[in-house]
Amino acid sequence: MVFSDSVFLFLFFPITLCVYYLPLLKERMSLRNIWLLLASLVFYAWGEPVFIFLMILSICVNYLFGRWVEKHNKKTKSPAGKRIVALACVFNLGILFVFKYLAWILSMLRIDAGSLAGLPLPIGISFYTFQALSYVIDVYKGKDKAQKSIIDVGLYISFFPQLIAGPIVRYGTISRQLKSREHSWDKFSAGVWRFTIGLAKKILIANQVAQIADLAFSLTSSNPGLGYATGAASGPSELSVGLAWAGAFAYMLQIYFDFSGYSDMAIGLGKMFGFEFNENFNYPYISKSISEYWRRWHISLGEWFRDYLYYPLSLGPAIKLRKQFDKQGSTAKHRRCLRTDVFFSWYGWLRESGMAPAGRLLSGG
Repeated sequence: MVFSDSVFLFLFFPITLCVYYLPLLKERMSLRNIWLLLASLVFYAWGEPVFIFLMILSICVNYLFGRWVEKHNKKTKSPAGKRIVALACVFNLGILFVFKYLAWILSMLRIDAGSLAGLPLPIGISFYTFQALSYVIDVYKGKDKAQKSIIDVGLYISFFPQLIAGPIVRYGTISRQLKSREHSWDKFSAGVWRFTIGLAKKILIANQVAQIADLAFSLTSSNPGLGYATGAASGPSELSVGLAWAGAFAYMLQIYFDFSGYSDMAIGLGKMFGFEFNENFNYPYISKSISEYWRRWHISLGEWFRDYLYYPLSLGPAIKLRKQFDKQGSTAKHRRCLRTDVFFSWYGWLRESGMAPAGRLLSGG
């Protein structure tokens, strides 16, 4: 189920919203959270009935990790804390690896993947995995307290507005909102307007320019070396230079309005339920440099990798390697290049697999 589906617009969302604002639940935030959690699980199960159990497992295990690591957080200087975080990383990234990368790596090594080759990819698995992992890490660092309610942890991980395509929400951003959040007509109307803008981006722009991009890419089927074949197309049998540029430009618009449209709809839906999410796109195509572009495109994803991958490489385990370089006369510039190369190599891998800006939106998150 996606936000532009008629089932969502005329059945799921109206029912979820009406029940949420029942007078019976007005002063009982815990019941509202239970209802949103149930609605989010139904939303996910609609398209992934089997993998709903994987999400429930992720919720339960990360809830326990959070409670466990709080007793051994960084402030206590307990060595057990790092081991718990390591276990959480193995669990969360292990699931992501199995479903998203294992079959691909086996094929690269020319090893028969067997049933793994046809294993479907759970929608949004990258987004809710990153959110769950950041929750455990932030509790370990002492930035946030572990949530005592598994309902609230479940809602944080599975909340349907940002489940499919982000933005990636930090636990610290909405921890207080899970217990108490503001509801007003002004906020609700702002949410409706933002959702409408996002829906228009998706239906009126992204879906339309996608037809041009699909036509241009399908014509390359006559040249397998280009690797963009998507099927037969009605129209010219050869790809002209003009159509190639039109297809590239159309695809550029498609991925932006697709991604940003979903982010706008997610932010708007959040406002309607009283939540405030951070912005995820800031007009990236007006950037004057590559670095500015990355700061403006899928902001929540870039910040996640900055805080949980790039900075740890700069200040964490890589410190021993940096000291070794210092002994050998390495400069600060070389050290920065090292961590930058590692960071962007990993980020580029995700880009090719569909998580980063140039990837496909609905490739599984």
